[in-house]
Order: sequence, then C-alpha cells, then structure tokens
Amino acid sequence: MRRPHFLISAAWLFQGAAWFLPVVTSVLGGSINPITGWGASLLSSTAFWRRTDTVFGTWYETVLATGSVVTTVLFIFGSPWVAVRGSRSARRVSAWVAVAAFVLNSHWYVLLRPDGVSRLGIGYFLWSFSFVLLAIGLFDLAYENHGAEFTHSRAALLPR
Repeated sequence: MRRPHFLISAAWLFQGAAWFLPVVTSVLGGSINPITGWGASLLSSTAFWRRTDTVFGTWYETVLATGSVVTTVLFIFGSPWVAVRGSRSARRVSAWVAVAAFVLNSHWYVLLRPDGVSRLGIGYFLWSFSFVLLAIGLFDLAYENHGAEFTHSRAALLPR
C-alpha cells in the first residue's frame, strides 16, 4: 500500500472510531455520561434549528457547530470520491479544505475550555486528527509522480 492510501485509510479508520468513542466526558466541571461521536454530531446538528432551549447560545457558536457538521459531511461523502476519482487540482483543493476543517474544528478545544471545566475524550482527538491525516494523504496524492510526468512530457518533445 502506498503512503497516500495508507494515510487516507488511517484517516477513515480514525473518523469511524471517533463516532463510537467518547467525545465529551464532562461539561462545566460536572461528570456526565460520555457523549459519543455520533451523539455529538447529532447535538451539533441541532444548531440548525434556532430555539431558546438550544445548547448553542450565541450566533458564533451556532455557526461553528454548523461548520463542524458540514466538515464531517464533506469528509464522509467527499473524500472517497476525491481520493479515487479526483484530479490533482481537486485533491489539492480538498486537502486545503481538510486543513481548514481541522482549524475550524479546533474551536471545540477552545470553547469547551480544557482547563478542567470541561473535558474532551479520545473520540474528539481522533476525529480532529483524521482531518490532518486526510489532508496529508490528499497532498501526497496530488503531488506524486510530478517528476515522472515532467520527464515523460519532455521525452515526447524529442525528435525521433
């Protein structure tokens, strides 16, 4: 297995495992039943509906939660197509989108205050790191064999 495919497969493994592992283990210093990845994704998707009883009180928390849902959906439905059938430019753009998704999803680490007030579980870190692995794998796919293609195109220009 080539390195890009290994990295993308590892990203998918991390993403899949994160759906079943604890993502949030305590909120506001109080112990809770751990929220698994699918539960956290479901909870974040409730940010779409503006209600007074929602967990996301401010507009920017709503935008960030919605962004997390969108990045996860793009990961699940977009990355297989890009990895298998995407052009170099599509892979490069998708890799940058994965980097942006990692940066955007880092807001949970900041919002849930890792100073002991709230605790994130291993599922969050696997989910977040899956975007990094996906980005590296897509960058590798986008830039591999450039030297071979350049040499081949130059050889085609040589007179026979």
